[in-house]
Amino acid sequence: MHIHILGICGTFMGGIALLAREQGVQVSGSDANVYPPMSTQLSEQGITLCEGYDPAHLEPPPDCVVVGNAMSRGNAAVEYALNGNLAYTSGPQWLAEHVLQERWVLAVAGTHGKTSTASILAWILEFAGLSPGFLIGGVPKNFGLSARLGSGPFFVVEADEYDTAFFDKRSKFVHYHPRTLVLGNLEYDHADIFPDLDAIKTQFHHLVRTVPGNGLIVCNAEDGNLREVLDRGCWTPVEAVSNTNSHAMWQARRLVEDGSRFEVLLEGQAVGTVSWRLLGDHNIHNAMVAIAAARHAGVPVKHAIEALSEFEGIKRRMEVRGQVGGITVYDDFAHHPTAIATTLQGLRNRVGDARILLCLEPRSNTMRMGVHRDSLAGSWSGADRVWLHEPPGLDWSLRELADSAGAPVVVSDSVDAIVDAVLQEARAGDHVLVMSNGAFGGIHDKLIRGLEKP
Repeated sequence: MHIHILGICGTFMGGIALLAREQGVQVSGSDANVYPPMSTQLSEQGITLCEGYDPAHLEPPPDCVVVGNAMSRGNAAVEYALNGNLAYTSGPQWLAEHVLQERWVLAVAGTHGKTSTASILAWILEFAGLSPGFLIGGVPKNFGLSARLGSGPFFVVEADEYDTAFFDKRSKFVHYHPRTLVLGNLEYDHADIFPDLDAIKTQFHHLVRTVPGNGLIVCNAEDGNLREVLDRGCWTPVEAVSNTNSHAMWQARRLVEDGSRFEVLLEGQAVGTVSWRLLGDHNIHNAMVAIAAARHAGVPVKHAIEALSEFEGIKRRMEVRGQVGGITVYDDFAHHPTAIATTLQGLRNRVGDARILLCLEPRSNTMRMGVHRDSLAGSWSGADRVWLHEPPGLDWSLRELADSAGAPVVVSDSVDAIVDAVLQEARAGDHVLVMSNGAFGGIHDKLIRGLEKP
């Protein structure tokens, strides 16, 4: 069996490649940009990588072409596959048919926090000796890879609401048929494919329809949009989780300001205390829904709490990239105003009065379209200094926000200029937080190299 994956270096499609290779499938793939770390991870598994979308990559014809959702009609490889009548499928459909069948699927959905929650959940199951499989849109440090088959019945999947492929405009997550579903939160995002919030709610409702009656939905009790989704119809037991709502089945009580210690309450009774490396109320919530989901899979709460004390975090989620001269440089993936604000708040609670210097690149499709323009300025209010990188192709000007910002803001289209400015500003005790869902021109390494110079 030979599959060729179009868009193989994306996190999801790269995960599909790893799972297929682990099954003994011959895997090759094409991508417009083949670069580390995904290219290294794939090459180490004996997967052939091709730069670009030359139809020659599909000769001799593979048994199946797995098409990533970044592919569209007009792409040379796509047109060649269609004209040649080659068998093709989407990544989510391939996952459903070749991996998820007969597995107990634990799916983590929501606008924010999917990668963190799925990573926490997979680690809890691993710590409990259940050897889960998983496919996650990041790299949990406890595992060192983004996907594996696992040997037990359980499979954790990050359930993305983005569309499946050019020929299947349903959300990816409707293919997964979870027995345990986590609904973390729901806001408007992906403006390039969803016209409004109601369109996303409809897709979430389709997901809810796939959960069996003897399954479980773990839901954020504080999210009104999720309540509306469930009100459209729900045939599955629901366990509500909240950091603040005393009526929720699961509650958390923060014991220290930065969220690194909190108490877990189940039906009003304290059942244990978590002490861990992560920070922020958003990560407390991620942990709580993971504990509830793991309990449904048979993991006692006390074992889940023990697992959290050994959870090492996720690459690109408040990852410390370096500490030089008393200055700490972080890398974070947040690109939605809510995620930016909550992450900043978590860091502020940890560092107190120390200065936070924020370097932000708003490069997601929704950001480029200006959908979150009005809420973006308020999201960085927790920072002391802000540098905004204006990437090519932005449909609006970031300079429009600079005057209304609560912190000193500099807008630049040059990564090197931002690096130089931060290096001149930074002093011992500062925390430099870099936020982008892309590579941001290698800014992290440039900052650390600059700080290391005499």
